[in-house]
Amino acid sequence: MLDIIMKDILGTPSILVGLFALVGLLLQRKQTADVVSGTLKTVMGFIIIGAGATVLTGSLDIFSNMFDKAFNVAGVIPNNEAIVAAAQSKFGTSTALIMVFGMIANILLAKFTRFKYIFLTGHHTLFMACLIAATLSIGGLQGVPLVLIGSILLGLCMVLFPALLQPYVRQITRSDDFAIGHFGTIGYFVSAKVGKIFGNKEKTTEQIKVPQSLGFLRDTSVAVSLTMTIFFLVVALFAGQEYIESTLSGGSNFIVFSFIQAITFAAGVYIILAGVRMLIAEIVPAFKGIADKVAPDTKPALDCPTVFPFAPNAVIIGFLFSFIAGLLSMFFLPLLGLKVIVPGLVPHFFTGAAAGVFGNATGGRRGAMAGAFCNGLIISFIPALLLVFMGDVGFEGTTFGDSDFGVVGILILMIMKLLGLS
Repeated sequence: MLDIIMKDILGTPSILVGLFALVGLLLQRKQTADVVSGTLKTVMGFIIIGAGATVLTGSLDIFSNMFDKAFNVAGVIPNNEAIVAAAQSKFGTSTALIMVFGMIANILLAKFTRFKYIFLTGHHTLFMACLIAATLSIGGLQGVPLVLIGSILLGLCMVLFPALLQPYVRQITRSDDFAIGHFGTIGYFVSAKVGKIFGNKEKTTEQIKVPQSLGFLRDTSVAVSLTMTIFFLVVALFAGQEYIESTLSGGSNFIVFSFIQAITFAAGVYIILAGVRMLIAEIVPAFKGIADKVAPDTKPALDCPTVFPFAPNAVIIGFLFSFIAGLLSMFFLPLLGLKVIVPGLVPHFFTGAAAGVFGNATGGRRGAMAGAFCNGLIISFIPALLLVFMGDVGFEGTTFGDSDFGVVGILILMIMKLLGLS
């Protein structure tokens, strides 16, 4: 039973968020129809986001294979899911315990401190719990001390990172209804700061004027489709017809296959945005019940795509400039004696897009470009540094991708070394 609760319920993001919505609606004494509808729509919204991510990820995996073949790049592709899966054999139990008690610590901190945030991005909670379990273990902790300290650290991460971003979230959304609970916070924060320095927030990405003949580009889905079509076709030409048709497309023409994959990517983005709208529409009102009854004045901290609808043009610009920074980083990492971090399209899309939105909020177009570029550098160099430490436990092939994992992991290991614990 404990395994079912920790692994199948608390470890399933859609159910976790749905439970919060259910509790919130029950505490508000909503009618049965409203409780059922609000809970199911919340779960459905989260599942729709996941479905969109699956569609998008499938397309990007193919692009990554084409890219590796085209440019003969060998290196490490950061992937949170991969390293967490690899770590479960050694740190599975401590990861689950830190996750559960870390969530409890989150609620207590939100109730009794001024950091009023409930972190609802379940998969990132799991990833951070795993990172903390692994780094504390490397530092020499085990058993109860590891779980206790790890839970407190996780709870702190779940309230402090949303608090760091909240002033900028208010600028983006023009409200204070929710926060961002995604462990790419350092990249978004830096993007907002850089945007403020180098940009002009009065000239936003959403004011970009498109000639009448190109008016169709104002449709986000069309713009994404065309952008990714260019990316896919260029890389396909370098990868070669023989490789694509024999390895990836199952014999389909390599140009047609690449075009379909580009449109599939755009479809994934569209699905994600639809899920975000449904999730926000249901979780914010439901969360009011928890805020009023259990932890007054708290806010839900939600996944990073929740800011995408507020600046769709910045999403595309952010992704492009973050990815460009990732490509450039490949040439500089070996000069520092670090492994090459191959830019993964998924982390650069999600964190780069969000960084673009934050940079746009403080610095407009130039802010979105410069901020997202800095995010791309961060998620290239920080994982490379973390990989040096994580290699001690046999995780040389992959590493955590988003900025906060690397920063938290490196800080934990440095502090434990200073204290003589490792």
